[in-house]
Amino acid sequence: MAKSESSGDTGRPWQSYHTVYTNAKAGMEGVDKEKVQRIVYEMSKGSKYFENEERKEAYIKQKIENMQDQIAKLTDADISHYQKVADKRILELEATRDLTRIWLHVDMDAFYAAVETLSNPSLNGKPMAVGSMSMISTANYEARRFGVRAAMPGFIARKLCPELIFVPVDFKKYTHYSDLTRKVFQNYDPNFMAASLDEAYLDITNACYERDATGGEIAEELRKSVYEETGLTCSAGVGPNRLLAKVCSDINKPNGQFVLPNDRMAVMAFISSLPIRKIGGIGKVTEHLLRDAFGIVTCEEMLQNSGFLCALFSRSSADFFLSVGLGLGRTDTPEVKLRKSISNERTFSATDDEAFLYQKLADLAEMLSVDMKKEGLCGRTLTLKLKTASFEVRTRAVTLQKYIFSSEDILKHASKLLKAELPISLRLIGMRMSQFSEDKDGTPSDPTQKTLSNFIVTGDATGSNMDDRTPFGSDLKDEHFRTQLKASLPIDNHKLCHSDFRDPLESSEIPDAGNCNCILSYDGEMKKCDGALNKSKANFEGSSLDNVDKRTSLPNDEAVSSSNQKEQYLWVDDYKCLLCGVELPPSFVEERQEHSDFHLAERLQKEESSNLRNLTPKQRFIPTDKITSPSQNRRKKHKSSSTGKYLPIDTFFVKSNRNS
Repeated sequence: MAKSESSGDTGRPWQSYHTVYTNAKAGMEGVDKEKVQRIVYEMSKGSKYFENEERKEAYIKQKIENMQDQIAKLTDADISHYQKVADKRILELEATRDLTRIWLHVDMDAFYAAVETLSNPSLNGKPMAVGSMSMISTANYEARRFGVRAAMPGFIARKLCPELIFVPVDFKKYTHYSDLTRKVFQNYDPNFMAASLDEAYLDITNACYERDATGGEIAEELRKSVYEETGLTCSAGVGPNRLLAKVCSDINKPNGQFVLPNDRMAVMAFISSLPIRKIGGIGKVTEHLLRDAFGIVTCEEMLQNSGFLCALFSRSSADFFLSVGLGLGRTDTPEVKLRKSISNERTFSATDDEAFLYQKLADLAEMLSVDMKKEGLCGRTLTLKLKTASFEVRTRAVTLQKYIFSSEDILKHASKLLKAELPISLRLIGMRMSQFSEDKDGTPSDPTQKTLSNFIVTGDATGSNMDDRTPFGSDLKDEHFRTQLKASLPIDNHKLCHSDFRDPLESSEIPDAGNCNCILSYDGEMKKCDGALNKSKANFEGSSLDNVDKRTSLPNDEAVSSSNQKEQYLWVDDYKCLLCGVELPPSFVEERQEHSDFHLAERLQKEESSNLRNLTPKQRFIPTDKITSPSQNRRKKHKSSSTGKYLPIDTFFVKSNRNS
């Protein structure tokens, strides 16, 4: 196992500082990595960022040690068993290999920087970065030779390259050029997938057939068309699936292309020596963990350690790693889906100046409103994202009774969410609008649909005031509500894995190390399973939410829910939606949050519409444990649930008829 870097040297402490800034990126192949690492270490030491990185590094180190201990405890019989499991799964995955499609991934070269150079030719050939001394969005290839790259603080970049020129961000300009490139993409695949402003996936199978051309010829023609349309260069990769096409597009950057034939032997030869960090979805933390715990550096070594991966990782994570080792990726064309959210965010130097924060909020509200008007959207759920000076990320959300789109309305509600967090020192503010006026079927939603708050009551079944005993939003009630919600969902003998919003391997949070907290259903009975990894602090058994942030207090006529990143949902194998089967990996933070919110709202609406017509006004539910029969009276008296730790969920609801 490779441990030289993680062990470090007392005379060279920067060698144990695993910063993201030293990772290889196109144009940085010849950079003196140790020099960059040393400068980043010296410039960061003592900062809040440094403290946050050290905290994460300590967690990763502990996690690696735990995994090494678990590996050491595996007996020969265990290893043999898990190897058989892995071999069987490899055969099943291999059977899904599809070599009939040709995928092309196109990536614009240093897009923001290239657009700025096109607008100002005097920048050509000079080291330049788009951004500021606080943060860099993109660096051109001249700057990358010094170790300067995207997501790096500008003051560190200036230390690496004293002659670096900063150009402010202009998203209106970048969006214009992005639209021009997409017009070209449509000529080759009308249903292309835009991954961001500067990259896209195209299924060029039909284009190759119709034009009697190879994938390489189509890629070259497309790149030429993009240059003629925009004056910008791009790089392309062609492969039998999207995962490989993306890897290929990075090989001959800038202004180049690479073609991987649709042949299994060619794919296996290509993947055998490929560093795992080249794979999309494997970031700094996962790379560190796989290297130091398993000695895995190349994709081929995924298969060589397949038994250990199946023993220590969840089914979905192990499948992903094995698929990488086999060179497998998605080949299907995703269905066209309505947009679920629209968002923006801005980073700035950490400050607690309330006037500055409210001005940023106003700017974001204006930008969000413009984007919504452009797409004809009105939304009900507004989410505010805050990153504190200590790099803690919080989200606060409010769901409104009516749809909004104007900057004034957005700012009004966002200001209330921010006000509840003050005083606070922030370095980033983001804003997201979701739950638009058309649902998944494209039909208008009912803005008068009653919400959960309409049925919340302040008294329990005995008439006493709940607020006198525990405030709404406290750990007890939140925990009880989630327990009830979990119990109401269909289980159907699936493994239900608890999932935080972030990828557990990439998370900045520090969950407790230990076993996986999963729930298995056997013959209708819920049982805890002893897995290899603990995915999160909380589990389905109702752990204390001692780290839950305070909820925002909101008027009932305007807000019906408030959430943060520690809210949790149910996913089959931590990957597939239990209710509809949609697959969303843990790294898809916002998508998973909105997807779970949608199902919860959908369920509540269905239950309300089916139950309300027979209910009487203000009638309370009677807990089932209060109803007795003669046979039950002969038994020992059942202990009331109200005297235990949890209160029945029925306590918080009142019945009403449709006309109330």
